[in-house]
Amino acid sequence: MHAAQHTDPVAFHAEGPVWWPDDGSPVANTLRWVDMTNGRVLTESAAGIAVAEVGSPIAAMLRPRAGGGAVVATEHGLSVTEDPALGGLRPFSTVLEDPAARLNEGGCSPAGTLLVGSTRYDQETGGAVLVEVSADGSRRTIRADVTVSNGIGWSPDGALAYYNDTPSHRTTVYSWDPEAGLHDPRPLFALDDADAAGPDGLCVDAEGNVWTAIYGGSRVECRDPRGRLVEVVELPVTNVSACTFGGPGLERLFITTSRENVPEGEQPEAGAVFVAEPGTTGQPVRPFAG
Repeated sequence: MHAAQHTDPVAFHAEGPVWWPDDGSPVANTLRWVDMTNGRVLTESAAGIAVAEVGSPIAAMLRPRAGGGAVVATEHGLSVTEDPALGGLRPFSTVLEDPAARLNEGGCSPAGTLLVGSTRYDQETGGAVLVEVSADGSRRTIRADVTVSNGIGWSPDGALAYYNDTPSHRTTVYSWDPEAGLHDPRPLFALDDADAAGPDGLCVDAEGNVWTAIYGGSRVECRDPRGRLVEVVELPVTNVSACTFGGPGLERLFITTSRENVPEGEQPEAGAVFVAEPGTTGQPVRPFAG
């Protein structure tokens, strides 16, 4: 399967796509994503692409709040607003104290907590963390041994969670429940360690299949819950960063890409959003309870 270009290359490092829920706001039922290193949130509409400047390097995460509004992961913490269009954004929780690290990507659990991970700017092996933030802003470290914390998503029944530490070349599956949280980790699949590509952002469809952007690999891979490869979506650019299902019936797979480490003049489509229609549907985005 081949993905088609959906937008112009409007971002340097496009990440964190999310199909915004029907919350009655002007951004309801729209595709949103971040231009991570430039600190911008992009929102697609019939009038074009609107840009909200966050004013900080933004992590690859933007999520709705259960009570309305939005939460954004910035360089070292979370900010919230009652305005889904991101007006009046204010600090909510400091997640990292280390100025040599930044937040990178995350997602919301079925219980409404937010799990967000980090990476050090030098990408020191094992120097990053995965942190869970509760509705009151309190936080606890889930893992303290990761390098580039990336995609996390839950199965439709909420019993499984899938997580990527990109340089490990593998996706880990955890059992999950509200009391124990993430537990019982085991491998779902691993890429060839000799391959420069690594698993980046991911999403889980309504049938429980895991769709993973392969950064450095020009593709999205779909694996069933046993880790078996069932579909590949090919792209004309190398750095594929994340994916999500959207559209009126959540039947379209939107895929973000990056110009990071792409030589000048090559891959002119890098930084665009691409789209495919794989014949399945996704899950609605889970909101943050905070």
